Amino acid sequence: MNPKQADKLATGVLYTVAGIIIVILASLLGFILFQGLPHVSWHFLTSPASTFEAGGGIGIQLFNSFYLLLLAMVISVPIAIGAGIYLAEYAKKNWITDLIRTSIEILSSLPSVVVGLFGFLVFVLQFKMGFSILSGALALTVFNLPLLTRNVEDSLRQIHFTQREAGLALGLSRWETVVHVVIPEALPGIITGMILGAGRVFGEAAALIYTAGQSAPALDFTNWNPLNIASPLNIFRPAETLAVHIWKINSEGIQPDAAAVSAGASAVLILAVLLFNLVARYAGNRLYKKMTAS
Repeated sequence: MNPKQADKLATGVLYTVAGIIIVILASLLGFILFQGLPHVSWHFLTSPASTFEAGGGIGIQLFNSFYLLLLAMVISVPIAIGAGIYLAEYAKKNWITDLIRTSIEILSSLPSVVVGLFGFLVFVLQFKMGFSILSGALALTVFNLPLLTRNVEDSLRQIHFTQREAGLALGLSRWETVVHVVIPEALPGIITGMILGAGRVFGEAAALIYTAGQSAPALDFTNWNPLNIASPLNIFRPAETLAVHIWKINSEGIQPDAAAVSAGASAVLILAVLLFNLVARYAGNRLYKKMTAS
């Protein structure tokens, strides 16, 4: 076999493998949406869930998912940006920084159930936060922070060193160069990573079962006082999310229409994660074009 034939054969094998993977993923996605979308309606998206009666929705669970996601990103993003800037711009090459990077790699590969058990022991029991939104948000922070930190560091390292030299040559300090030159150039990659991380957190279930809880108490959407237990903004109340709700109704099966609710909720979850990915690609491309044009 000559080199051209070997190259064509290898290329054909790679295309075949990629095609098989795409077909499998598209089939799974199509099956979930085909089974779930007929059950999705405005009533389904806004009404509270029912335990022993048919016709319940996912309104509270959907709100809890977005609220937990927002709180977790508010906590983790500033820490990740600070850690990424330090590792990329200020950390010296020694065994301490190597240990930090190794620890980040290890933490980023932890199973979510391990993070959930850690959150249960530390936040729920040790700090006596109970099953609450705050416990869940802190667990999601532990779960997502290593990935966000690595994303920020990689995005900053991809900026060519001449950009830094140009800032220093103009009389900027090192910090001013990072803030005004390096970070704006790395912003498309950073924002893309943040949105993808948000999508990963949105579909998380195992870490929240042990921290945010498996119940969704009735909420009073006319009372936005965060100190009121019935307020949607109360961070010390239990909060069953959409992913946990799907797991719960499939494991208990006490709802008459559990299969329909599970299919509809799964379709909504898939669409939300797809939306996060599409927004990440769109935002990254727009920012990149804007940065290159300017």
